[in-house]
Amino acid sequence: MSTAAISDIHSNIEALQTVLERIKALEVDEIVCLGDIVGYNASPNECIDILRNENATCILGNHDASAADIEEPSEFNPPARAAVLWTREELTKESRRFLANLRRELQVRDFYLFHGSSHETDRYIFSRENAADNFQLLAGLPAAISIGFFGHTHVRAAFDERRGIVTVLSMPEELALSPSIKYLINPGSVGQPRDGDPRASFLVYDDLDRRVVFHRVAYNIRACQDKIIRSGLPSQLAERLDYGW
Repeated sequence: MSTAAISDIHSNIEALQTVLERIKALEVDEIVCLGDIVGYNASPNECIDILRNENATCILGNHDASAADIEEPSEFNPPARAAVLWTREELTKESRRFLANLRRELQVRDFYLFHGSSHETDRYIFSRENAADNFQLLAGLPAAISIGFFGHTHVRAAFDERRGIVTVLSMPEELALSPSIKYLINPGSVGQPRDGDPRASFLVYDDLDRRVVFHRVAYNIRACQDKIIRSGLPSQLAERLDYGW
């Protein structure tokens, strides 16, 4: 079965629609979303509606939790806080209910979904040390669970663990996964990439041949930027999309 893993859409409907078009062309069987459906950009309800219509399996991100009024954005930087408070006012009752009912972590067949760090939605996995802490999550799960998909950093990444040694993997377009090794893999961000490449990022995992393929797609950045400016959101949120940061 093939699974598209997307993350950090952040209310960018232009990027999401383009990614879903590519996913459809790839004839992927299912979609999982690793959180932060909303925040930063200007189309929160539309992105939620699309994911619901696609029957995507979604989990809660830190921006989702703040937008749904589950948590306060006390640690957010000023533009992020302004965007999440704006989103609170924009969400329909149905959208707010959808976000509020999302789980923070979820097992799907042979992989596990979480947003930031295991059991902590707003912590990051950037380094080998960060990853080592999170491999403990996989160690406590059934042996069949060998992959953890996560988001939050907006940067695609992959780590493996062999006999207690954690390795930061280079990022080719494809990764062949061994059934005897555990992995933590980040697909990057759909709606606000932060790796210097402004194209939307996602991955496809095939559990039959144990292979992950990373994808980048260009989308209509200007249309997203125009909506940000018209909505009154901070202008730097529009500007950063040009630079992939």
